[in-house]
Amino acid sequence: MRIQSIETIPVAVPLTKPFKTALRTVTTAYAIYVKITSVDGQIGWGEAPPTHVITGDSLGSITYAIEEVIAPLLIGKDLRNREEVFRLLKRSIVRNTSAKAAVDMAIHDLLGQLAGLPLYQLLGGFRDKIETDFTVSVNDAAEMADDAERYIADGFNVLKVKVGIGEIGEDIERIMAIRERVGAGPKIRLDANQGWKPKEAVFAIGKMEDAGLDIELIEQPVAADDIEGLRYVTKHTLTPIMADESVFSAKDALRVLEMRAADLINIKLMKSGGIHEALKINALAETYGVECMVGSMIETKLGITAAAHLAASQPNITRFDFDAPLMLAEDIVAGGITYDGRVIQLPKWPGLGLDQEGMGRIGKEEEH
Repeated sequence: MRIQSIETIPVAVPLTKPFKTALRTVTTAYAIYVKITSVDGQIGWGEAPPTHVITGDSLGSITYAIEEVIAPLLIGKDLRNREEVFRLLKRSIVRNTSAKAAVDMAIHDLLGQLAGLPLYQLLGGFRDKIETDFTVSVNDAAEMADDAERYIADGFNVLKVKVGIGEIGEDIERIMAIRERVGAGPKIRLDANQGWKPKEAVFAIGKMEDAGLDIELIEQPVAADDIEGLRYVTKHTLTPIMADESVFSAKDALRVLEMRAADLINIKLMKSGGIHEALKINALAETYGVECMVGSMIETKLGITAAAHLAASQPNITRFDFDAPLMLAEDIVAGGITYDGRVIQLPKWPGLGLDQEGMGRIGKEEEH
């Protein structure tokens, strides 16, 4: 199975409500879709959203990296020699992890088709269903409590609450309002998106522990490059701490694991550069006895389908943050994962399990 062509397609889907974090506000999900066609006519798909404040990737840089740098290296390569292909992809350009991730997804889609297996089975096949949390974006306490109540009523039982904007006291008020509204049953995990300093984080988490808010975990409380600060927070709090933006690569993960700087790791394909490197991060974490979550950026169902295949395949991946497609005004992806409330069913078809006829219509409207 040799690569014949690699194409890029820009897409844009509005969100039903602005999504706010400590780093940015998003109203539209933009992405570059990647379409890889083999010489025998098989097609693999991938997605790369621009996340300037996390990965540094933009729509323009993703497109250029794929079309002008990665494609010339990979066209003509045989995917059966996959380690050669992934090595070329990783070394093709420094950073540009979102562009690499989209190409990596499409390659894995084709490998699953070549093997005649759904990708999650090709990667390990640990489970065929997973459950996602739902994210409460940053607003005032009353609005966040309203949103949380609605998501619980919709059947979600784990809330990922964004914090890290404004004063520490405001964050505590937000969480108290949500816990009071939804009761003791639902799990609440927090994501500060690097919004606190180490001592602020310890203070805030201590206040939440003393108030009995029962927080499952705190994700990336401090700046991504402050691994010492991350370790300080982990050491001085009882609530589990999860590294997110601090871990892009297996090398990053090893540093965090060796320093015992976090209790958990959040893997995202847009940070790791794709499934190939993500598997290495998870394997390292598992060796150290550290569980992983797989999350995402604001992506359409294409990128989330690839991430869900990875997450479902591995026993050490125990938490799942795949609500982004549920925030979009429409679903433009044909096939892939299906949602039944919080339950995600992995497709039974080979590769990512996409409907090729339906996917083939993406981008055609813009041409007319």
